[in-house]
Amino acid sequence: MHIDPDRQAWEQFKDLPRDQPIQMLNLVRLKDFADYPADHPDRGKGYTGLDAYRAYGRTTAPILKRLGGRQVWAGRPQVTVTGPSSEAWHLAFIVEYPTAQAFIDMVRDPEYREHVKHRSAAVADSRLIRLSPLTPGEGFGE
Repeated sequence: MHIDPDRQAWEQFKDLPRDQPIQMLNLVRLKDFADYPADHPDRGKGYTGLDAYRAYGRTTAPILKRLGGRQVWAGRPQVTVTGPSSEAWHLAFIVEYPTAQAFIDMVRDPEYREHVKHRSAAVADSRLIRLSPLTPGEGFGE
């Protein structure tokens, strides 16, 4: 399962240009019930993974906005038509950042680091893919 970036991927991310806009594709599979650490105030309250993930979204939205980021697309996956059915996702969305550095600043923000505990409690598996925005053409791949 993949919850957080691994060291090698994070280093590759940081080696790419930091002064250009990026979009981050998020694919998220949630736990049935949130699994907070023993010292977290929400531990034992019976929150679902979705409850905890929504708490993550609510508490980090002001930080995202302050850094110039915004969610630009969201969808609820229904079926994987091409690919392994084991990679079924509950949530899919794209967040746009004015620069890659803004994303780095977000994950390093002390307030964000506190609120990301909701995400850790909620997520069973995830994918986070950095994208370089393109202007779509008439056909696929253009």
